Amino acid sequence: MKKILYTALLLVYSTLSFSQVVFDEWFLPKALRIDYFLAGDSQKQNIFLDGLKEEPYWSGSPNSLIDPFNYGSYRVEVKDKETKKLIYTRGFCTLFQEWQTTDEAKVNAKAFEQVTRIPYPKKQVNVEFKARQKDGVFTSLYNFDIDPASIFISREDVVKYPVEQIVNNGKTEQMLDITFIAEGYTQAQMKSFKEDVKRMYDYIITQEPFIRYKDKVNVWAVESPSEQSGPVNPGKNIWHRTPAGTSFYTFGTDRYLTTLKFKSVMDIAANAPGDIVYILVNSTEYGGGGVYNHYNVSTAGHPLSNKVFIHEFGHGLAGLADEYYSSEVAYSEFYPLGVEPWEPNITTLVNFDSKWKSMIESGTPIPTPADDSFKTKIGVFEGGGYVSKGVYRPAFNCRMKSNQATGFCPVCVKAIENAIKYYTE
Repeated sequence: MKKILYTALLLVYSTLSFSQVVFDEWFLPKALRIDYFLAGDSQKQNIFLDGLKEEPYWSGSPNSLIDPFNYGSYRVEVKDKETKKLIYTRGFCTLFQEWQTTDEAKVNAKAFEQVTRIPYPKKQVNVEFKARQKDGVFTSLYNFDIDPASIFISREDVVKYPVEQIVNNGKTEQMLDITFIAEGYTQAQMKSFKEDVKRMYDYIITQEPFIRYKDKVNVWAVESPSEQSGPVNPGKNIWHRTPAGTSFYTFGTDRYLTTLKFKSVMDIAANAPGDIVYILVNSTEYGGGGVYNHYNVSTAGHPLSNKVFIHEFGHGLAGLADEYYSSEVAYSEFYPLGVEPWEPNITTLVNFDSKWKSMIESGTPIPTPADDSFKTKIGVFEGGGYVSKGVYRPAFNCRMKSNQATGFCPVCVKAIENAIKYYTE
């Protein structure tokens, strides 16, 4: 009963906070970029501030300033310094947090580039970064004040790249704006890049729930040319110089394609309005990566690239977890079995009431057997989050589990739909 009451009060608080923040009262229609480093090892972490920068675009909905989802391994909170009023929050994930669960993090310390963008404040604010602990609770990690008039906020122009709007459905503040940046495309291959962007968009709007929201999406293509064609691939001794620095073999996994040069990514992305940054890589290899409210990556030329593209988009846009459990990964104990994961599409059954329980038909057993009588139903199927035992997923198969699935399961569709509405309403 106490848990139900607490949840109800939290929802009321979130709704009230959300409704009381008026964008024009607190912010200007541009972005304040915070560059910093996340550093540490498997047991500890710290933030080291690197710099502040004014950027020309803020494309988020003026009605979506207080994050309603409570997703992510980190959260940024912005308060008016004078009144202490909470005026902006956002959850997100990072590659650093993933790296902390690898064997390397048990013996070495590292620092990862990180960028967080907030709407540009009109008055002095306090910015606090919080980290989700292993028990699922957020605790303070770093806290500092920002004066928006400070001479130490860089106002240097962004490095200019040509930008083409591939899809235009309306004002950026009312749309889900996807900014694609070219990676591994030479100057002579920019036509192919824009064709690849359009091909990915044409695919995604045939899939649920995007097919119902295709008039709510804007697509931008930033033409950032590479000196050489294709990304880095250490396994094949390929060391190309590219603007975003993408590489296969992230954390030693051949298909995991990401970049540690996050500042370079956001330098390029600053050329266009963007709620979601997608690095499209000129390669015929299989690979990609997606990190919630961070960035997304996939190759463009593999036969399964469209399915990898939308899978990674599920991570980056809606915070969906991987539902597979038999593929090789570098992580260990990524989801503590005694804690309910924050991701909307997996559960450890610690607090299943907060997940998709209401979507399950009466008579469906929990956990749900993986036999023919339940394969088309929403249930609680064991296996997900990289492990075969103790973590459960909502469908026998889903785009977050395999390339053989026909699409996202209803639970993932609902989560994506909620994310689209967050950006567009």
